[in-house]
Amino acid sequence: MTSSQLLGISTLGYLLASAVYIATFIFKTKKSGIIGTFIILLTFVIQTVGIGLRWYESYEMGYGHAPMSNMYESLVFFSWSIIIFYILLEMKFKNRLLGAFAVPFAFVSMAYASFGKGINQEINPLIPALQSNWLIAHVVTCFIGYAAFAVACGLGIMYLMKATSDNKSTESLMSTLPDLKVIDDITHKTIIFGFLWLTGGIITGAVWANSAWGTYWSWDPKETWSLITWFIYAATLHARFTRGWQGKRIAWLAIIGFFAVMFTYFGVNFLLSGLHSYGSS
Repeated sequence: MTSSQLLGISTLGYLLASAVYIATFIFKTKKSGIIGTFIILLTFVIQTVGIGLRWYESYEMGYGHAPMSNMYESLVFFSWSIIIFYILLEMKFKNRLLGAFAVPFAFVSMAYASFGKGINQEINPLIPALQSNWLIAHVVTCFIGYAAFAVACGLGIMYLMKATSDNKSTESLMSTLPDLKVIDDITHKTIIFGFLWLTGGIITGAVWANSAWGTYWSWDPKETWSLITWFIYAATLHARFTRGWQGKRIAWLAIIGFFAVMFTYFGVNFLLSGLHSYGSS
């Protein structure tokens, strides 16, 4: 079995897991939540093997590089990062309803990688700009941060849905969700986690840029938007610590921040030209 087949199975697995978690949320059935967790764990293992096999296949082809070099591979790693972060989150907070708001992000990422127009799924040799030991460090730190921000966005949506619900009955759909204070606390901690990793990603990127192009910062569109994204989350945390912002404000900032992440990830690649334009291939 090839890596492409395993990653294709992963796409279907995350679709099924998303459906099961959403069903758990809607119908309030604990058994389906357990099934969702089982599917997620199994699919995560399959995807991990698929990523490892793709790495091995690159060596067989004589290229020998980590599967993080183009848009397809980054989307696969993005979804993988979301799932590992979600699994840890579910283990810590013992709440499977979070999956209804987090796992669909992983499915969308895999679906776009599999079926997106212009996405090259072939294993190709690294272009000179990517031939660096900093590749793995930079991609891993950035995408772990992106994954945390994706989950924070889902949590923000969860908070707003519960906070704006008109039905206060204990039997209402929203009553199955965690308390608002709990959601707010998880969102805040998730943003902190993502912010630290994004900071690491910017630092490793700067060091890589210096070794590749002789300058730590060149105001390339990707660099500029990474900095804008960093400032959005820095402002969010600053407002939390100094102004006591919480609740809907933080929820909206988590959503807005993720839009900035997505533009940094996709918009820059497809709409703006620069040193990072190779990421669209």
